[in-house]
Amino acid sequence: MRYNTKFKIFVPLVFILFAAAFAKHRFVDVKMEPVSELQSKQMNETSGMAASGLNPDIYYAHNDSGDSARFFSISTDGKLHTTIHYKTARQVRDCEDIAVGSGPVKGRSYVYIGDIGDNDSHRKSIAVYRIEEKKAWETQERAETNVDQLNLRYPDGPKDAETLMIDPREKLIYIVTKRSDTVSVYTTPLNFRANDTVTLTFRCKLFFAGIKPFKWVTAGDISKDGQQVLVKNYEKVYYWRRKNNEHIWETLQRAPAELPYKQEKQGEAIAFTPDGKGYYTTSEGVFAPIYYYKTP
Repeated sequence: MRYNTKFKIFVPLVFILFAAAFAKHRFVDVKMEPVSELQSKQMNETSGMAASGLNPDIYYAHNDSGDSARFFSISTDGKLHTTIHYKTARQVRDCEDIAVGSGPVKGRSYVYIGDIGDNDSHRKSIAVYRIEEKKAWETQERAETNVDQLNLRYPDGPKDAETLMIDPREKLIYIVTKRSDTVSVYTTPLNFRANDTVTLTFRCKLFFAGIKPFKWVTAGDISKDGQQVLVKNYEKVYYWRRKNNEHIWETLQRAPAELPYKQEKQGEAIAFTPDGKGYYTTSEGVFAPIYYYKTP
């Protein structure tokens, strides 16, 4: 091929590549810019996020292992509204996720904190703390509250987990494990008596393609109407829509869609908006960015 011919092919090709790169930046990357960032240094290892059931503009978040028994109410502009302290029967170990749902009193909303982290898989039992939600957590600076503690055991030995979800339709707590090549899904009834110790029910195994540790499951959420499910790892966000009357563990066994996600430094938090039309993510680190995406 002569030089002139090569040049005539090369120049348009370069132009097309530059145009494609510009288009990606203009229409894809820009949409993945953070909408805000966490504004308090107290929130330095954010590991879970969930929308309030009482205050439409409030979300709850908490730190990873090493923090005291507390969590935070924030708004999506990153502002810290209330720091909520709670008392447990034993010291918190490794709180990894948070969810909001119904509870023992009809018409009231409850926060559920999953003390389910176990890096070395040696804990004899893990815990979930149930806390009745208060409207005042939108405005007061500090709050103290009591919890009902549920102690949980796996039927097949200790596991590390970072994903706690609540199915509002079947009133079940879901836990998805983190580290194995295939992760396991477990459930237990949402309504429990304080200080109960129960054995989780194994439901299924899930396989996500990828390289460890990037494929490890770090967070999840079920929409407030029970129709949509999100599960994320360090690289991707997976999405399912529930069909008819199937159980969520059946939903999870179908092939998921992959949703937009800009990989974060150590992304371990995801939450549906109250209307289920979008979702937020954030990560560990001081002043971590908050991202917003639309659901399909």
